[in-house]
Amino acid sequence: MDPKSQRVKLNDGHFIPVLGFGTYAPPEVAKRDALEFTPFAIEIGFRHIDCAHAYQNEEEVGQAIRSKIADGTVKREDIFCTSKLWLTSLRPELVRPALEKSLKNLQLDYVDLYIMHYPLALKPGEELYPKDENGKLIFDSVDFCRTWEALEKCKDAGLTKSIGVSNFNHKQMEKILNKPGLKYKPVCNQVECHPYLNQRKLLDFCKSHEIVLVAYAALGSQRVKEWVNPNHPVLLEDPVLSAIAQKHKKTAALVALRYQIQRGVVVLAKGNNKKWIKENMQVFDFELTPEDMKAIDGLDSNIRYCDFQLGIGHPEFPFSEEY
Repeated sequence: MDPKSQRVKLNDGHFIPVLGFGTYAPPEVAKRDALEFTPFAIEIGFRHIDCAHAYQNEEEVGQAIRSKIADGTVKREDIFCTSKLWLTSLRPELVRPALEKSLKNLQLDYVDLYIMHYPLALKPGEELYPKDENGKLIFDSVDFCRTWEALEKCKDAGLTKSIGVSNFNHKQMEKILNKPGLKYKPVCNQVECHPYLNQRKLLDFCKSHEIVLVAYAALGSQRVKEWVNPNHPVLLEDPVLSAIAQKHKKTAALVALRYQIQRGVVVLAKGNNKKWIKENMQVFDFELTPEDMKAIDGLDSNIRYCDFQLGIGHPEFPFSEEY
């Protein structure tokens, strides 16, 4: 099966590859990893590259993409590139400049998808995490429906082909969907999703509105101390996943990725070594049985690795809702 042909249609008519390459890495290695692993991922068949202003490596990701266009591996239209609007730019007048900055860093004329990274606004400025003297985040009050209108204008201007959201709960998505004068529905909601947090209710909600769920932290997340609760069990050591992996002669990671694809979820895979990145491509070489799927469904235990503790107390904090 050619992975490049595995795509899902978005509600605006564009197509998104079901397997994406995530470029987030801890800040100290983010730039180096992007330069080393993004070109490799494209070489072996990844066509969907997921990046964000907040990862602070868009210049390097852009360099990687352009190097693979320059050497003839791909054309620009073969690549599906996502970027994300950071929380300090949710005021409507800051949206387009933020996207233009990402485009400049990526050295691209457009991105394929631009999404709101979180529904909660922070104080505008250069700091990614503006904090007061007590180390608390400085919140901003912005109606994200106005932010959405600014995103719609970016789509109309051709700066992005599609627009979506990330880390929204169903009530926040409803707010956009029910907004008077809505021009474009979000094409996706990118959220943490893996067998320990399978997002069944949110997935059903999204499907009912023709919105694609995109899964990040699909392998249970790198253990990045700023983001990840270290007390949670390690997903890839789960005995159920391991047993299914053995049966199919694949790794637990591949089983976790395959699980998402069979549920109609677009899945992002990160890799900070070439062996794993290459291995992720094998997700198209096998199929899980209905029994496998049911067993993996049974692992759901509402474990959220990326719980964004810093944002607790913000009126738009998304994770207090059940889904």
